[in-house]
Amino acid sequence: MIVKLRRKNSRYADLNHRQNYVVIGIEADDFRLLNDQGRPYLYPSRIFEVVDFHKPESWVTTVGDDGERYAYPPPLNARGFFEDFFDGATTAVAAFWRVVNQNLAVANTATHGFRKKSLPQTKTPVSSHTAPQPMI
Repeated sequence: MIVKLRRKNSRYADLNHRQNYVVIGIEADDFRLLNDQGRPYLYPSRIFEVVDFHKPESWVTTVGDDGERYAYPPPLNARGFFEDFFDGATTAVAAFWRVVNQNLAVANTATHGFRKKSLPQTKTPVSSHTAPQPMI
């Protein structure tokens, strides 16, 4: 799934309204994506326009008690995964970047004409974490 900020918004200064972002997960209907600093934060879905609705079939999708949607790739779907990631747990950080780089590679393929609708190229993530990051 690829989204774009609907308009420039000072509340979300870490996002650029001209940039497309690859959604890496959905949590209580909010989108988790890499912001311009390369950090995987949650943002309200209402601030985005969906450019490409395609969500990988491998994602684990559930619906909460109030009808809210949750969807993540299996390795990122474990309870407490993002707490471990933000705490710097080596296995969580490695799993995160492996999955995200795979998703970005698929999204980049989609944005370069392999689908009917061609989209601008997405940014490559930059992490402030000290662990080496895989290249796509």
